[in-house]
Amino acid sequence: MTTKPTTARAIIIHGYAATPSDHWFGWLGEHLESAGIPTLIPALPVPEAPDPRNWLNAAGQIGIPDEETILIAHSLGCLTVLRYLVALQRPWRLGTLILVAGFLERLPALPNLDGYIGEGCDVSSIPNHIGRLTVIRSDDDPYVPTDHTDRLANQLMATPQVVTGAGHFLAENGVTAVPAVLEKALTASTPVNSSTPHHRRACGRLAAQPALPRPTVNGCAQIADATTT
Repeated sequence: MTTKPTTARAIIIHGYAATPSDHWFGWLGEHLESAGIPTLIPALPVPEAPDPRNWLNAAGQIGIPDEETILIAHSLGCLTVLRYLVALQRPWRLGTLILVAGFLERLPALPNLDGYIGEGCDVSSIPNHIGRLTVIRSDDDPYVPTDHTDRLANQLMATPQVVTGAGHFLAENGVTAVPAVLEKALTASTPVNSSTPHHRRACGRLAAQPALPRPTVNGCAQIADATTT
């Protein structure tokens, strides 16, 4: 049964070699829509050979997040989202950020992504702007070492939530639904008290108008120029 709409909105950002209909993205989107949460799953360009500038520009569909925004990202989409947020030029605050199988470091299993990943991104400012922040990983990811995600969580001042046996959260791992993500997202549709953010209160007023970030600013200046293959 469809519930009445909330003021929340959700955006799901896919990862490398994926589309909006792959893995668990469509499942999650359907459940969020059924809960009355409008959901956008942008198709990032050329996912088999991602270009960091093009993906960052496509992430501009996120706009300027606010307290009612639920932002969910998977794998390379996590790095893309973090770069987008760091690059925002206006004051902002994001109600909920959920990162699945995220990382900031190069992946030994996927050296073809070295050019995209570069030196990662300085995320030290991110926790100041987040109401609820969740980092999820598995205990048997064949692509992203667990310590990569744990270090990301540590830099974001979060404790990783572990889903056993989920691999890289791909359909080929048998993962076409991630209840832990849905639970966090549905919980997020309840407004968070702005005086009690994820760790520290965010500075500045909320902005309402979307704007694209500059591709190389504020700790993310090492985004590569060339498309990797």
